[in-house]
Amino acid sequence: MLLRLAGRKCVVVGAGKIAAAKIESLLRCGASVTVVSLRAVPAIQRRAGTGALVWHKRAFRARDLDGAFLAVAATNSLKTNASVFRACVKHGALCNSVDDPEHCDFIYPAVVRRGLLQIAISTGGRSPALAARLRRELEQQFGPEWGAWVQELGRARKALLAYPMPAAVRRRRLNQMAAPQAFSNYVLNGDRRPEKKTIKPGD
Repeated sequence: MLLRLAGRKCVVVGAGKIAAAKIESLLRCGASVTVVSLRAVPAIQRRAGTGALVWHKRAFRARDLDGAFLAVAATNSLKTNASVFRACVKHGALCNSVDDPEHCDFIYPAVVRRGLLQIAISTGGRSPALAARLRRELEQQFGPEWGAWVQELGRARKALLAYPMPAAVRRRRLNQMAAPQAFSNYVLNGDRRPEKKTIKPGD
């Protein structure tokens, strides 16, 4: 499940290297990030200094979750992480407790990002190392051209949906647009306008 986090309050308890990675992913999604921790790594301090996030330099309090959509417990204290999870239950907020699958409402998959294309890999928390390895392999397989192609497919799909035709024909055209040969034409032959081939009458 991919969630829209833009503008939603997300709380990260802890401010070490692991927390920094979680924070960056939340910021990329446009979340409103609040960090609670007595100390923070330089990367988080810089983010706080630019106003990209709010940093409360103190211990976690349950009321930090007021209005929160989700929280990440990323401290090195199992006791603190457990208290964050319990507070999330009371506040109705989703919780991810790092390296503690039993106290997670959601997990962070390893993600390959190519523009709007996202490929998520998860082992259900059993082997993050395997998920990371598979991500590296997929990053080699899916280059930056895939992001541009997804953008083009979106434009082509919009044009196709605006053209009146039987539903079965439209489904066939949409499948043709996403086929391996269409991608090869886009990359190798410079075919940048797939909609020109998909909205003609007939077929």
